[in-house]
Amino acid sequence: MKVLYFGGQKSGKSKLAEAKALKISNSKPFYVATYDNSFGDEEMKKRVENHLLIREDKFITIEEPKDLTKVIEDETATYLVDCVSMWILNNIDEEDKYLFDQLKEISKIQANIIFVLNDVNTGIIPSNKLSRRYVDLTGIIGQKLASFCNEVYDVKLGIDLRLK
Repeated sequence: MKVLYFGGQKSGKSKLAEAKALKISNSKPFYVATYDNSFGDEEMKKRVENHLLIREDKFITIEEPKDLTKVIEDETATYLVDCVSMWILNNIDEEDKYLFDQLKEISKIQANIIFVLNDVNTGIIPSNKLSRRYVDLTGIIGQKLASFCNEVYDVKLGIDLRLK
């Protein structure tokens, strides 16, 4: 089973995705953490620490900021990828094909995979090229994920609305 949780910042996506992963997993699920702390962002470091506290020891954490195909491989396991938005940012300088090829490979794996993706596409078109690329990629990748996920949820205020 593949599931996508899509919503705004602090909408409750991760909490709902974690609950889903624990519910559908037959063993301790993997938490694929995509944040790359090389930016030296102290506020993001605190967010990551908070996520770790909330998860407690319910997940096996794997840190992989760039290549999801390196860590999502066991077809009997459950993986939570949090978050796809950071994965996109970490790979912003890569060719689109690099990202799309990873998604194509992951779509073929029979494991349970839950994806978390930020909704950044409902505002105005950004005025700079890099921001436009990020927003565009987020929308395109969101569409690709939704196309192969069994379930897709729009999350607002901690409430998930099933779209698919």
